[in-house]
Amino acid sequence: MKKLAIFDLDGTLLNTIADLAYSTNHALRCNGFAEHPLADYPFFVGNGINKLFERALPEGERTEANLLKIRQAFLPYYDTHNTDYTVPYPGIPELLAHLQANGVRLAVASNKYQQATEKLISSYFPGIRFTAVLGQREGVAVKPDPAIVYTILETAGVSKEETLYIGDSGVDMQTAANSGITSIGVTWGFRPRRELEENGADYIVDTAEEIRLYI
Repeated sequence: MKKLAIFDLDGTLLNTIADLAYSTNHALRCNGFAEHPLADYPFFVGNGINKLFERALPEGERTEANLLKIRQAFLPYYDTHNTDYTVPYPGIPELLAHLQANGVRLAVASNKYQQATEKLISSYFPGIRFTAVLGQREGVAVKPDPAIVYTILETAGVSKEETLYIGDSGVDMQTAANSGITSIGVTWGFRPRRELEENGADYIVDTAEEIRLYI
């Protein structure tokens, strides 16, 4: 039996795409750039907000100055509106409660900035005692670098062999591989099954309940 389950946040635990899209479009609009349809955003996210902004800006406008302008418009808006449309995926609250009740430690490893990661976890999963809730932090490499996972393992005092990593994207599968941890790719998130397969997912599941089979 596994002792620790590390979850990605966006696209795995929570469907955050609408709030991310509307907030980015707000920032683009404020700075005179064209907005994007909601359907574009699943392929913009996954590597932290700076990469989101870079992908959302027109190709010839991806300068440091423009990235800073978008960031300055995005952050206060998203901090206010990041729970407007965000919801847990079906079966996720029940899965977390089941794992917790059976003694499995739980953690979050996200490329979302730390303040928003903590807010969303406390807002949507108040009854779950996470061993660690880590997002993007200054001076720490983002996923697929394994640094965030190593910090969680050290905090939990659990070995790689006793750990599962669950996520919805190629970045997540790469993170698990770089960390030497068994990965589960979930198909309900932002990226297609093909991306999970191409990035070496050890297992792929279509429902939250299926994850119980691998704990």
